[in-house]
Amino acid sequence: MAVCVAVIAKENYPLYIRSIPTENELKFHYTVHTSLDVVDEKISAMGKALVDQRELYLGLLYPTEDYKVYGYVTNSKVKFVMVVDSSNTGLRDNEIRSVSKKPFTRLAS
Repeated sequence: MAVCVAVIAKENYPLYIRSIPTENELKFHYTVHTSLDVVDEKISAMGKALVDQRELYLGLLYPTEDYKVYGYVTNSKVKFVMVVDSSNTGLRDNEIRSVSKKPFTRLAS
């Protein structure tokens, strides 16, 4: 499923990055870093609607030839970035959405 997961602070520095194929770790750091521009664009485009809604899932940030990058942002502007292998064609957007929400629903209960 996910080949890389990253937690990014409000100020856009990485708090945690973990990738499964460790030989491409630098590539995934670059992918996560470049996705932050798209995250910021989506957050600013949503503006106040993002705060009014409880939907903080940003969806597909951008696809590459090998990977798809998805994003999620919390109310405190901490960002979660997930890189998924694009060869996994059975993976749907609603499945990514449910995976990104699970850590927060467990914390709330």
